[in-house]
Amino acid sequence: MNSQEYIEVSVRIAPFSEEMAEVLMAELSELPYDSFVTEEPFLKCYIQREEYRPQDLKVVLSGYDCVAGFNAVMVEGKNWNRNWELSFQPIVVDGVVTVKAPFNKDVPRTRYNIWIDPNMAFGTGYHHTTYMMMQRMLALPMRDAYVCDMGCGTAILGILAAKMGARKVFAVDIDAVAAHSAWGNCRWNKVGTRVETACGDASLMQMGTYDVILANIHRNIILEDLPTYARSLRRGGRLLVSGFYDEDVNAVVSVAEANGLTLCGKSSREGWACIEFGK
Repeated sequence: MNSQEYIEVSVRIAPFSEEMAEVLMAELSELPYDSFVTEEPFLKCYIQREEYRPQDLKVVLSGYDCVAGFNAVMVEGKNWNRNWELSFQPIVVDGVVTVKAPFNKDVPRTRYNIWIDPNMAFGTGYHHTTYMMMQRMLALPMRDAYVCDMGCGTAILGILAAKMGARKVFAVDIDAVAAHSAWGNCRWNKVGTRVETACGDASLMQMGTYDVILANIHRNIILEDLPTYARSLRRGGRLLVSGFYDEDVNAVVSVAEANGLTLCGKSSREGWACIEFGK
């Protein structure tokens, strides 16, 4: 997508924060905006012209008091992969896991090395939550486990599970382009035979049960889908959830416990939270 016609939407955030910009990225990527650039106080969002629906955009933005308006203009001829390259930063977790793209230089090799194809950055925006999810995964018995990576994006977490020895990983994303990106990344990382990718929502989880469920998505989606996660988790299994703020922890724990799950631990990083539940 190097020279297609795009709409550039500049969303003004007041007061501006990187955290709110990331939240809006997560929301708008489902419309589907497929590239983002942060230029304080604006979040610039890009969508193919034929996909642009101003009314849908207004509905999403109306839910946030910090949005002070937006402006849309036509752009063309951008090198989208170059923009992606400039924005993607490698992730190194505890010296054990590295997530990187081919253009990332001088990144040390670790025990688990995950390569991401430089296409579109689905699921690479929440570095704090991704980091905490991988930290907690490293402490879980993953060998021979059946794992579900719900809202997989680029399938970073699913790929790590497979590299840690999971027998089978089911990676699901509601966005078809993200699901296709996940499929390609799994094959590039040579775990394609053990990671099955699919486009859909949490209802697809009910086709099986899992030893480990991973959901690094968004507070509202997690709260809505927790009953499904609980039903799909095997006795003795672990559920890791992230993608929300520290102040959301009590709400998530309350719904999880109401569905028979037990709090096993939680992490915090720069205001973002990650929770581990058991069954």
